[in-house]
Amino acid sequence: MTFEKFIEEYLNKGLLKRQKCNYRAVEKLISRSFKDLKTSKANLDIDEGIAYTVAYLAMLHAGRAFMLLKGFRPTDGYQHKTVVEFMSHFLGKEFEIIVARFDEMRKKRNIFTYDVDISISKTEASNALNMAEKFVDLIKEIIKKDSPPAQFKF
Repeated sequence: MTFEKFIEEYLNKGLLKRQKCNYRAVEKLISRSFKDLKTSKANLDIDEGIAYTVAYLAMLHAGRAFMLLKGFRPTDGYQHKTVVEFMSHFLGKEFEIIVARFDEMRKKRNIFTYDVDISISKTEASNALNMAEKFVDLIKEIIKKDSPPAQFKF
């Protein structure tokens, strides 16, 4: 499916809405991603589940920043999944592995949030943090490349 067909389908299903790009909001979401990464790192020795969850949130915020830059936002219902699928269609095969990890983290974060019988090891949390750092850096660079010069301070 092409990116254009993906957009048309998700707009028709009500999973996406068009939203005028707001560079300040994009910058705030990327800044939030950086704070999430620091928070995840700070929690790695305290609570692996929280470190994992916040690493995922860093990816989610970066993905939402990218969507906003492109003039879209997810709507009610499946917002997290829509962000992952949007990124998958935009980034394509070249970044298939990182998007697959983003989706795995989405699912595990959901289980961790709503189920008491799940444990996340320090290794899993550390790997999640490393993946989130790569994803946020990737999205930051794409946003800088696709935007007018001097729009962002990051």
